[in-house]
Amino acid sequence: MISLRTTHVRRRRLGVATAAAGLLATLLTAGPAAAVPDPGDAPRPPATVSSQDQAEARAAIRSGEIPAVDQIVHSANITHLANVPREAFTGVNSDLAFQGSYAFAGNYDGFRIFDISNPASPKTVAQVLCPGSQNDISVSGNLLFLSTDSSRSDNSCSSTTQPATDKSSWEGMKIFDISDKRNPKYVAAVETACGSHTHTLVPERRNVYVYVSSYSPNTAFPDCQPPHDGISVIKVPRKAPEKAAIVNFPVLFPGEGPDGGGNPGAPTNPGVSKTTGCHDITVLPSKDLAAGACMGDGILFSIEDPENPKVIDQVQDNVNFAFWHSASFNQKANKVVFTDELGGGGAATCNAATGPNRGADGIYDIVGKGDKRKLVFRSYYKIDRHQADTENCVAHNGSLIPVKGRDLMVQAWYQGGVSVWDFTDSARPKEIAYFERGPLSTERLVGGGSWSAYYYNGHIYSNDMVKGLDVLRLDDRLTDPAKRLRMHELNVQTQPDYFDDFDD
Repeated sequence: MISLRTTHVRRRRLGVATAAAGLLATLLTAGPAAAVPDPGDAPRPPATVSSQDQAEARAAIRSGEIPAVDQIVHSANITHLANVPREAFTGVNSDLAFQGSYAFAGNYDGFRIFDISNPASPKTVAQVLCPGSQNDISVSGNLLFLSTDSSRSDNSCSSTTQPATDKSSWEGMKIFDISDKRNPKYVAAVETACGSHTHTLVPERRNVYVYVSSYSPNTAFPDCQPPHDGISVIKVPRKAPEKAAIVNFPVLFPGEGPDGGGNPGAPTNPGVSKTTGCHDITVLPSKDLAAGACMGDGILFSIEDPENPKVIDQVQDNVNFAFWHSASFNQKANKVVFTDELGGGGAATCNAATGPNRGADGIYDIVGKGDKRKLVFRSYYKIDRHQADTENCVAHNGSLIPVKGRDLMVQAWYQGGVSVWDFTDSARPKEIAYFERGPLSTERLVGGGSWSAYYYNGHIYSNDMVKGLDVLRLDDRLTDPAKRLRMHELNVQTQPDYFDDFDD
């Protein structure tokens, strides 16, 4: 293992940046006409920062506390194998899914399929134009699922932005046939209340259940009315995906009043998001468990009956958590890591002013048995490499690194880069590797960095919002045993039982 010294500034072990050559691909239009991305599908514009913050960022670069603009740094146990820039699409890169020797990368303009049979040289197989934020993506067998969480004129891939106040507007799930990876076919769509910000698959032999997470209802939105205190459950027959339909809307936060029983937010809990739905759900089918990150609440629930999930425990952190964003189980299912997306992913929160406990991970042990299981807080984990105030940085999407007997995780932190950390001791998590770039700008706060960083078949894949797909190799005695294991498919929010699903 490479020992990393803990500091409050960036550790400057420089690496060699591998620039991949521009790749050619055929742009596939999945609808009758090409669509031009519009402001409704894009994240917030760059934000100005004070002249003092600009000066401090430049001074930090000169002193070596942070790398220069776009400069790559990483720990000695990380090798940067490849980078594939954005190509046909100019939208923001989002989530990743994997199947065999392919990686599927979401983008606000659509999605891209890579051949990763040689991880050091990924090749573009297809690019499908289908605008609609944020195009959260997953795959199961011959089906690909894509979330649309922006109000569109219709459910086609040539739709345009239309106000959510218009009853004819559409948001929800799109389904593609990917039996031919070079020519995906759009086969079905299901409209869901408040759209689909993210989604999670619960695969079965004949059907795929889709848990759709969405939030922020408004009385002015005909298709997104309060209280929106649950999730949409879609049933998709594998052999007839065109028959996909909503089969339930389980209420996860029952309660009196117009907003249900979730966290009330401000003014009761200042600085905390009001719970009006869920942001993300991770399921562990082998244990019939799910963990939900639901704005102001974290929940543990049973999915023994996938059409009727049942809440087991509900927790809040009204001191340090602003927005419960995502969740990950450890392999034994006796821990959950929840992330707090303080600032919504668009703010500079990896700094001394914010501190080590906000915009961080919260590690919870699961204690007890059956319906009496409880989530018990143990500690926070946050990268200790302070970023410039021109860099958006906060805890974001990650996955387990499957090693028996240890709890290891790789995680994206936007412009904080990629962190590999060990939470085997729930109370004392520690970083063991990292990769990051210098700020995109020292003049403005420009959104960018790693959206998702996942471990798949011996390598780390990071989808950088702006810079494209990065492939990293991790060489460390703690993580090396994971290299021997091979998955046939990986959707991180559908967490596998690694040691049953892997081939040793």
